[in-house]
Amino acid sequence: MGRLRWQVVAAAAVGLALALEALPSVLLWLRAGRRRRRRRPQREVLFFPSQVTCTEELLQASPAGCGCSLPHGESSLSRLLRALLAARVSLELCLFAFSSPQLGRAVQLLHQRGVRVRVITDCDYMALNGSQIGLLRKAGIQVRHDQDLGYMHHKFAIVDRKVLISGSLNWTTQAIQNNRENVLIMEDEDYVRLFLEEFERIWEEFNPTKYTFFPQKKRSH
Repeated sequence: MGRLRWQVVAAAAVGLALALEALPSVLLWLRAGRRRRRRRPQREVLFFPSQVTCTEELLQASPAGCGCSLPHGESSLSRLLRALLAARVSLELCLFAFSSPQLGRAVQLLHQRGVRVRVITDCDYMALNGSQIGLLRKAGIQVRHDQDLGYMHHKFAIVDRKVLISGSLNWTTQAIQNNRENVLIMEDEDYVRLFLEEFERIWEEFNPTKYTFFPQKKRSH
């Protein structure tokens, strides 16, 4: 009986030693798990003009590669596209001018995936040649525009009610390829809430049931 007792004590001691030896590794694993759960909020700043790169792999419904001669690296435009295409539930756009074919295709692709897309824009600039607004409407995307004396001059987007995209950039090829512009991509609950409130306020203000038949002409810049 005494020998059996010593065997039990020895086994317990060995088990305790092994547990103590493994403890640091377990603690490291637990800390790493907590760090993964506390993912850093998205923060990114993009500057334009953007280098011209191929964006086909991002914009194809079933990416199969592209053999064109354009560079295939990252650019400010491709990073902006990635931020938009990350949407899974909703996308709110509030844009003064929107004529970039690549950004227009990205918005239509999200709509095809079932993302709820709403667009607010300026009534004068939506009518210009090259505007993407008509194509978005034709695809079934909801669009509302202003009728007042000033311009709807905002330039922001909200992805999944979590990520704000805002800056000086008009979503036009001219601005993307030639202008000195900036875009901030920010995952911040407080800022997103403020911009969402502004979007919803304008969305209701530009309800088509409130349009006047002969609106006053806008003043120039």
